Amino acid sequence: MTPVLLLAAEKESAEVTDWAARIGWVVGLALFVALVYWLMREGWKWRGTLQGDLPELPGAPDDPGPARLTMSGRYHGSTTAGQWLDCIVAHGLGTRSRAELTLTDAGLDVVRPGANDFFVPADALRGARLDKGIAGKVLTEGGLLVVTWAHGERQIDSGFRSDHAAEHNEWAEALNQMIDKTEGAR
Repeated sequence: MTPVLLLAAEKESAEVTDWAARIGWVVGLALFVALVYWLMREGWKWRGTLQGDLPELPGAPDDPGPARLTMSGRYHGSTTAGQWLDCIVAHGLGTRSRAELTLTDAGLDVVRPGANDFFVPADALRGARLDKGIAGKVLTEGGLLVVTWAHGERQIDSGFRSDHAAEHNEWAEALNQMIDKTEGAR
């Protein structure tokens, strides 16, 4: 025999994949991911249950008056005022969505397609500022308009990002002027 044939005869085929073990690992990993997702969902629902004392969100009045400012952008969520990681999920406040904001003399109307709309009466507004983050969303400095308002016994911070970030300063000034006038009338 020639040396080339001997070398070819000595080669063995590659080891066959153990499909049962591979399928077992894939199924186990899928079950683990499903368990983690289920636990996160239960935690979210539990947080909503703990925040069950939060009253229903007010709706917009029939005639809120002429719009002082309007803004189109994103609603990033609400937290307990001053605690930017304490997300409020009750009544859909934890649901991120597109948002259309309208500021009138009656208050702030937040229309959210696919999520619960809400209205913040002018006397419930407590402050507005530019910030860089709110639970689960961190942006550049001043990239988020945060509106502080009272609802029930709680002070709430709600974060909005305009499609045109240059509008944030105008909104913060207008909201704070409105709050100063409302507090002066009390």
